[in-house]
Amino acid sequence: MATTDKSILNRTYLVSILFAVMAIAIIVQIVRIQFFQGDEYRAKAEERIFRNQMVEANRGNLYDSNGQLLATSITKYDIRFDAVAPKAQDFNNEVEQLASSLSRKLNQPKSYYLNLFRKARTNNSRYLRIADDISYTDLMEIKQFPLFKRGAYRGGLIIEPHVKREYPLGKMAERLVGYDEPGKPRVGLEGAYRSFLKGENGSRLEQKISGNEWKPINNVNEIEPKDGLDVYTTIDVNMQDVAHHALLEQLEYFEADHGTAVVMETATGEIKALSNLGRASNGKYFEKRNYALWESHEPGSTFKLMSVIAALEDKVVDTSTVFDTQDGKISYYGRNVRDSKQGGYGKLSVARAFELSSNTALVQMVQNHYGDDPEKYVDRLYSMNLHEKLNLPIIGEGQPMVPHPDDPNWSGISLPWMGFGYGVQLTPLQTLTFYNAVANNGVMVKPRLIKEVRAKDKLIEKYEREIINPSICSQETIDKVKVMMENVVKRGTADNLYSERFSMAGKTGTCQTEYWKGRRNYIASFAGYFPADKPRYSCIVVIHKPNISKGYYGNIVAGPVFKKIAQKIYASNPKPDQVELPENAPVQLQKSLENYYTQAQRNSSNLPDLRGMDAMDAVAIIENMGGRVTIVGSGKVRRQSIKPGTKINKSQQVILTLS
Repeated sequence: MATTDKSILNRTYLVSILFAVMAIAIIVQIVRIQFFQGDEYRAKAEERIFRNQMVEANRGNLYDSNGQLLATSITKYDIRFDAVAPKAQDFNNEVEQLASSLSRKLNQPKSYYLNLFRKARTNNSRYLRIADDISYTDLMEIKQFPLFKRGAYRGGLIIEPHVKREYPLGKMAERLVGYDEPGKPRVGLEGAYRSFLKGENGSRLEQKISGNEWKPINNVNEIEPKDGLDVYTTIDVNMQDVAHHALLEQLEYFEADHGTAVVMETATGEIKALSNLGRASNGKYFEKRNYALWESHEPGSTFKLMSVIAALEDKVVDTSTVFDTQDGKISYYGRNVRDSKQGGYGKLSVARAFELSSNTALVQMVQNHYGDDPEKYVDRLYSMNLHEKLNLPIIGEGQPMVPHPDDPNWSGISLPWMGFGYGVQLTPLQTLTFYNAVANNGVMVKPRLIKEVRAKDKLIEKYEREIINPSICSQETIDKVKVMMENVVKRGTADNLYSERFSMAGKTGTCQTEYWKGRRNYIASFAGYFPADKPRYSCIVVIHKPNISKGYYGNIVAGPVFKKIAQKIYASNPKPDQVELPENAPVQLQKSLENYYTQAQRNSSNLPDLRGMDAMDAVAIIENMGGRVTIVGSGKVRRQSIKPGTKINKSQQVILTLS
């Protein structure tokens, strides 16, 4: 019995000691947390309850060269309701009036909002969705509604701003303007100039509530976001409109797969218009891909200009050198080269062969004079930068391919096929850059899409032209091929484009594609410049896979688009285009004229069509253009006092009538 009592006593002592140890451990832990790790645990607790949520900055505006908006940011607001915040008396007295006001404003029955609010109050809902994407004008009105006008803490009104990007041009130039959205590749101008446009994000404090939702602590930000910079591009909206519709009309008629049209200012390399249209499954055309920049393809006969310049520059031929077209067919290693004219053209000079785009004559020119030393021909092409990318800021430029005799896939037909534009690959923009160099008396300038960056009216950075190659060839060669290119239009393959009232120069291109698949598809193109005597702009039009039953030659499919673009641009741009410049100071005067017109254009802008837009979106656009706004009514814009396309001056008033 004594032994049993002693055993019980020992166990009691052991349990007491264990409790004492546990108590000491708890006290030690409390002391450690309280005095040594308290800040850390309090911070972790707050992280679970509070967070700093990013507030996206307004992106800078994207403008064309005349100050017309291509893209702008509009602040929209989401409205939520904290049903716990109002006092019971305030809620009961004003909830019906609030429901009535929201019913009138948001076009829902009063009973819908009344039931919504009462149910939220019963369920202690602290983050009830009321409306999304509210404009600033509507927000100001809603803030004065019963109960809501008491604010966040007494009225339960929660306001969440967010930024929405608007594109006044709509679908036109959609791929060129592009986008820069989280989780998506950066596309077009928006993606290329993100570093300027994006701004600096701010933050606001949010609290975690039931349902794992977060609501703002108040209606102001802890750190205000900083707006992005404004980017002025080289694009001219009016020229873009001309190029877009001229290309679209031709694509629709010829039922083509896709096409592109690019307009470049000769002296500066500024891209004034860049349209890319591809056919959807329903037959409609839209900005599918940036074909001008991305799509490398065999250029066909437009590459004959490069071959002729190489031969003239190496002095292996002159424009008067004669070749026999041999009944329109010549063979190399069992492969035939044919002219488009059955039976050939007889004997032709190099100049006339270029004008008529004779494959057999110009292939002989290359093969006969470079066959023993093909590297000489290719090196001449390389010296003109034809194998190099343009390295534009827009992502996705296609890789040019000009084969070299050292390449493992070089064969006996590589050289003759290069002579008339097969076995090589260039993007339309790379081809245009070369043609522009000819128009620019041999100076190859890099295509440019940006003029300057501004913080509102403050100039941050200005961009000048960049020279790729100061002289692709001698002036003697340039003068010769300029005459040949003008004669292509006067009496050659593009004589259907000739007009006595307006001079153009260029080269047609008709290239068979997908021949390796046994298909009969073509690429029709025309590249050149205008006016022919004093080039102001260069342009290329490339159309893929037209319906061959309607036509497929470059002069028929692509040439008319070039002509329409050229004539409309020339007729509507009499600014520095037709100004006679003294020969002793062309560069200085041209620059002065350009600066003058750039400044004049910035002081006025073309007003877009605002009808159908939310009022605040339209207000933001007008104010970004420097105008003043008067609003009549509420809702969406039904009528504007100044017609779309009209230039508005700073501080000019625009009256918007809302529906």
